[in-house]
Amino acid sequence: MARYLASRLLLAIPTVLAVLTLVFFVVRVIPGDPATAALGDYASQEAVEALRERMGLNEPIIVQYFNFLADLLRGDLGTSMITGKEISELVRQVLPYTLELTFTSIIVGTLLGVPIGIFSAQRANTTADYIGRVLSLAGLSVPAFYLGILIMLLFAVKIPIFPAVGGGDLTDWKSNLSHLALPALTLGLIMTASVTRLTRSAMLNVLRDDYVRTARAKGLSERVVTLRHALRAALVPIVSIIGIWAASLVADSVLTETVFARPGLGKMLVGSIMQRDYTALQSVMVIYALFVVGINLITDVIYSIVDPRITH
Repeated sequence: MARYLASRLLLAIPTVLAVLTLVFFVVRVIPGDPATAALGDYASQEAVEALRERMGLNEPIIVQYFNFLADLLRGDLGTSMITGKEISELVRQVLPYTLELTFTSIIVGTLLGVPIGIFSAQRANTTADYIGRVLSLAGLSVPAFYLGILIMLLFAVKIPIFPAVGGGDLTDWKSNLSHLALPALTLGLIMTASVTRLTRSAMLNVLRDDYVRTARAKGLSERVVTLRHALRAALVPIVSIIGIWAASLVADSVLTETVFARPGLGKMLVGSIMQRDYTALQSVMVIYALFVVGINLITDVIYSIVDPRITH
């Protein structure tokens, strides 16, 4: 296990470096001059050149790249070109909202998707199975922002149970949960559709295996056969899809936070693009990239726990 974890960590290092390099150059090829965007089109050439000098944009691109990596190693994300505030401070203010939205959505998608998938597999080709398959296909076909608007209309306008917009107060759990409910339900339902379909498929393959029939022949209850034998063998593909969706939900949170006017990295990313705050845009993209790499690493670790053969 230790050797497996060490190998995965070592493989993550070049992956992170490649992602950081890609983020750096993608931001640099965006049309427009960052200094001009920050000062406005009517700024004097002297002011623009002074800002470029202060931001290090006059340095050769390779020097800018190594300065970028050195700053990241020190934990320095830079200063916002628009507000003049430290980006690390801005990230600390909004990061909890994105984390709680992502993790809550994963919990909703897993707690709904896995049981529904097992239920459909046990009743394959019945009316209940057909209904579940149609609903899961519909869930995969609906964009996150559109589903969010529908849920907002239903539970915040027609039936005013939850607030429509905002993120609530992190120090007040009631306010926080009430504002979290609708965005988390939006992303959780979309994830549920995918997890349901894959769980159903994985369980159908396992339920036909000989050792499952042997377990039934021993007189074990259907619940024990399903949960202790079949589901355990089907966990690897289920963990895979949950890991994929965990990374996908980080990206989907951009639209969801915009729809629900919720603070978070997604809203910060959109604001950085609209205001052409290149420093903030670069920093948020780096954080998103590190999230995805971290989620993939955690998924690999869970693989080794679910199926110890993977470590060999």
